[in-house]
Parts: sequence; C-alpha cells; structure tokens
Amino acid sequence: MSDRGTGLLLVMIDIDPAYEEDFNRWYDEEHVPERLGCPGFLSARRFVSVDGEPKYLALYELDDPEVLETDAYKAMQPPTEWTKRVSPHWTSYVRNVYREIPSRAS
Repeated sequence: MSDRGTGLLLVMIDIDPAYEEDFNRWYDEEHVPERLGCPGFLSARRFVSVDGEPKYLALYELDDPEVLETDAYKAMQPPTEWTKRVSPHWTSYVRNVYREIPSRAS
C-alpha cells in the first residue's frame, strides 16, 4: 500500500497586482494552515509561474478526493473575513480535483 494519497486538488489563481501582497499573506498565514489542519489533507505546495498564466498554482495532496466531501472540510465554510476580502480581486480562478490512476506495472 502506498504512503501517499490518491487525490490531488489543484488551484490556479491570478490576482490584481494591487492586492498581491495581501493575497500571499492570506495564503501563507491562513489558507494553507487551515487546509493542512483538515483531516485528509497530506501536503500543500505553492508555485509562482516563471512563464505563462495563471501566476499562482497550489497543489494539495489528499488521502483521496472524497476528503472534499467530509464534514471537516465543509466546516471550513463559509469563507473567513480575510478570504472574503481577498477573493474578489482574483482575476482568474481554476480549481480541479484529481484521482490517481493506479500503475498497471506489477
């Protein structure tokens, strides 16, 4: 059995440059810690584009995609005041959920 999760949450965001500093503080100080405190979230990584758009990418490894349907995850709603302040300034937003394709190699 793998010690990795079988789910992946991918989020890509562009933000109005006037709000970028607050956005990055929100992600680092509130959003990522909140997600990592939710059972089933195994890791979180953020990236900034060196070429292309959207500018920001976040990858969350999940035990499985069903983590996003749990009561613990749903309890993080509604959004916090900080989230409500930052999110209107996103100029693009993509959120995809993936399930690992098991290897056919034995």
